[in-house]
Amino acid sequence: MNEYQPVHYTESLTGIEPEQLAGGFFEEWPNPPSPETHLRILQGSSHVVLAIDERTADVAGFVTAISDGVLSAYIPLLEVLPDYRHQGIGQELMRRMLATLRDLYMVDLLCDPELQPFYQQLGMSPATGMLIRSRKP
Repeated sequence: MNEYQPVHYTESLTGIEPEQLAGGFFEEWPNPPSPETHLRILQGSSHVVLAIDERTADVAGFVTAISDGVLSAYIPLLEVLPDYRHQGIGQELMRRMLATLRDLYMVDLLCDPELQPFYQQLGMSPATGMLIRSRKP
């Protein structure tokens, strides 16, 4: 387990710069977005929750949602940097996002089977889905 890293949570992107996103997100992605593109992803999302390292002001983790604001939302991304894992940050990011989306009829996400227990403990249920992945940048 990693040393405890103090973080605070925010739904605001005010003051967030690409340099604060340069810590190694999108681990093992074949073509990971640059920090500049990562910031654009956050800005284009309907909802965002960030975990910010209190000492460095760098982003330690984030979750995004895309929503119609009426009926449904999709959570495409939840990431916590390796040095901040196993401290409950991912759970807290998800708890906050699910609280934001609680009035919607459906909140969906896709994950690998080994991650399903993590989401089940937050009240989500396994389901099947379909997808297309493009490896284009």
